[in-house]
Amino acid sequence: MKKTGTILKKRVTALSAAAAVMTFIYASSAGAVADLEKENLKFSFIKLTDMAPLAVAFEKGFFEDEGLYVQLEAQANWKVVMDRVVSGELDGSHMLAPAPLGATIGFGTQADIVTAFSMGFNGNAITVSNEVWKLMKPAVPMEGGKPVHPIKADALKPVVEKFKSEGKPFNMAMTFPIGSHNIKLRYWLAAGGIKPGFYAPPQDTSGQLDADAMLSVTPPPQMPATLESGTIHGYCVGEPWNQQAVFKGIGIPVVTDDELWRDTPEKVFGVTKAWADKNPHTHLAVIKALIRAAIWLDDENNKNRKEAIEMLSQKQYVGADYDVLANSMNGTYEYEKGDIRTLPDFNTFFRNGASYPSYGSAVWYLTQLRRWGMISEFKPDAWYMETAKKVYRPDIYLAAAKELVAEGKAKAADFPADTRIKPSQDFFIDKIAFDANKPNDYLDKFPIGLKGKQKVVGGKVVD
Repeated sequence: MKKTGTILKKRVTALSAAAAVMTFIYASSAGAVADLEKENLKFSFIKLTDMAPLAVAFEKGFFEDEGLYVQLEAQANWKVVMDRVVSGELDGSHMLAPAPLGATIGFGTQADIVTAFSMGFNGNAITVSNEVWKLMKPAVPMEGGKPVHPIKADALKPVVEKFKSEGKPFNMAMTFPIGSHNIKLRYWLAAGGIKPGFYAPPQDTSGQLDADAMLSVTPPPQMPATLESGTIHGYCVGEPWNQQAVFKGIGIPVVTDDELWRDTPEKVFGVTKAWADKNPHTHLAVIKALIRAAIWLDDENNKNRKEAIEMLSQKQYVGADYDVLANSMNGTYEYEKGDIRTLPDFNTFFRNGASYPSYGSAVWYLTQLRRWGMISEFKPDAWYMETAKKVYRPDIYLAAAKELVAEGKAKAADFPADTRIKPSQDFFIDKIAFDANKPNDYLDKFPIGLKGKQKVVGGKVVD
């Protein structure tokens, strides 16, 4: 249904911690998807820089071009996000990449969630307190007086052992059990010989069984303050909350997820399967707008990043200082104060297939859910791909891309020409190669983690 009319923008201040400011927009233009089933939409996000495609699609009028009224609303934490999407209070949301997979397999919330858009690659880091960094640093290789990156968790292991010998828990934070931060923090720790603990649902969902480091949930904006208080000794989170620790002088980011696994998928845009089935044209229109936002964010070697940072610094979006946001979004990254390094792909939204929802990425996350016991029993190789295909919808993404190319709003060459499963990759910090076609062989390679038909029984791994 093509619409014409005036543009209406109305900003409404909400008296809710979950939504400090809500913004509404409506208009139209040529190229909008015909026969929209639903035009008034409410989407949500957590205050992280990788929510940027939603903000850009709104502020640059890309939702408007598709004839959509869109309301964007910040949420307090990832559990609230999932609960409100499942209940139908929200039409869709910025989500942690593995969250739709976790919901589909029934860990925590049971729901059928699908995603047709990846909100980008990378964007996270692992930060430790100044005290922990001081203890780690003697074990970190140096070159020219600066640490050699990537810094492996091998340097953290003696620190964790020291805490253990003194009878003190080594506490670290992540944002959500079925979340990329949890999975990436666990991967880094285990690669350095530190056990991050197991889950044994439904009896134990703490994830701390047989753990050397004790991982627990803290909402992203609260992480710097929780670190400063001494409650935790480190955390894994998206930006700007690692750079906030640098600016406040309370912690050091030791490794980014781009160093952990090059071009790691981080967030997705998720909706319930029921919503997608009921609103196929609307869903397609939303994905078109988000793809255009992702292209804009990476266009011409990040030429629009200054404008994007100014946008995200507004309180209704991320609300962090411009300089803090710029520290990770302009192609550089600051570790120790003054140690600024070039990291051009720390935040990638479109190039290198960053917005494409690939089955391979879904299978990788599923292997890690099995590795740590969230999937409590052995699954055959075929199950991993079958589950990935239930949740990830590249067909919708490619249909949206085709329309954008036909409308002259995107170039065919910008989209992946080969969408088959990628061959074995060893882009990981531990150089353990991943083959999405052989997930069980992949799991067998890890010295720490469940493999084969192992289970967690009575807090211990048994065959």
